[in-house]
Amino acid sequence: MMMEYISVPRWSKVLLQISGLLFIILLWELVTGVFHVFKWIVLPPPTDVFLTMFSMALDGSLFINAGWSLLRVLLGFLVASAIAVPLGVAMGWLPEISYIVDPIVEVIRPIPPIAWIGLALLWFGIGINSAIFLVFIGAFFPILLNTIAGVRNVEKRLIEVAYTFGASDWEVLRKVVIPAASPTIFTGMRVGMGIGWMCVVAAEMIAVKFGLGNMILEGSNLLQTDVVMVGMITIGFMGLAINVVFQAVGSRLFRWQQGIGREVA
Repeated sequence: MMMEYISVPRWSKVLLQISGLLFIILLWELVTGVFHVFKWIVLPPPTDVFLTMFSMALDGSLFINAGWSLLRVLLGFLVASAIAVPLGVAMGWLPEISYIVDPIVEVIRPIPPIAWIGLALLWFGIGINSAIFLVFIGAFFPILLNTIAGVRNVEKRLIEVAYTFGASDWEVLRKVVIPAASPTIFTGMRVGMGIGWMCVVAAEMIAVKFGLGNMILEGSNLLQTDVVMVGMITIGFMGLAINVVFQAVGSRLFRWQQGIGREVA
């Protein structure tokens, strides 16, 4: 039996998503600003938080901290992608390399990125390099594992057809395997970026001076809960924006895959 899906207009989806956010903000305002369930120092009302956000946007401090965080996560993500994708392709295509590298990966992978902070400080000191390294650690393994899975899960008949027409190993890898595995690789990059974004915030609380993580830490130390909330909200919306960009790019790059999915359905 074929499952039928009800098509929802895009504007309806947007309205539903906005309504959910507005409900949370309204509930937050009622609890904190009207009924005063929590003290201001514990949870300020959204009106105060948004006024603080507006003030920080006007004086530029919000954009400076957000820009530093974005720069660090992009650099760490690019380094992770530049290493993880070729290594993942090699491990997925050549069993010999996988036998050598896989035990090392499986030993290091369970170590949480935050556990690397001590070594990052010893190796790179306090500064941007430590934050980039921690983003690299967080983003590397999702990209690597998805790349390996993408290469190994390419349909065997595609590879066999390419060999039948006289393609060499390099041609099969370059023209068949990598294009077929690219949606899975891209998914790994999207997941890696999300984890890297979380890691950079943690790194900025310890290893650097500027950034959203550092802004949250300083706000907490000074009992400026509104500043803490501004940092958290900015992190959330920037993470959402990054995810939307990845979705838009992915839908354009892999439109052919969506077409196949519709035909199969």
